[in-house]
Amino acid sequence: MPKGYLIGHITVNDPEAYREYVEKDTPILEGLGGRFVVRGGQAEVAEGSTNERHVVIEFPSYEAARAAYNDPEYQKVADIRRRTATSTIILVEGT
Repeated sequence: MPKGYLIGHITVNDPEAYREYVEKDTPILEGLGGRFVVRGGQAEVAEGSTNERHVVIEFPSYEAARAAYNDPEYQKVADIRRRTATSTIILVEGT
């Protein structure tokens, strides 16, 4: 079965407040089967444009990634991200 990925491209507008999101989203997403593969770190845009920060979370399946994103507990925490950052969140099926 192909894995699923939740990919975030994020520009943090309020770093102090964004820390609360990072502290709270990690245990929720890991508890739902997620494994952080990329979280911040050095990045370079080779073509096009994107946000400043990148996150890739691997799940056992695409369905698991969708379920984690739509989880009510995660969505409460995601509101912190929405208030403190500009982001694009993508759900992708792997190979």
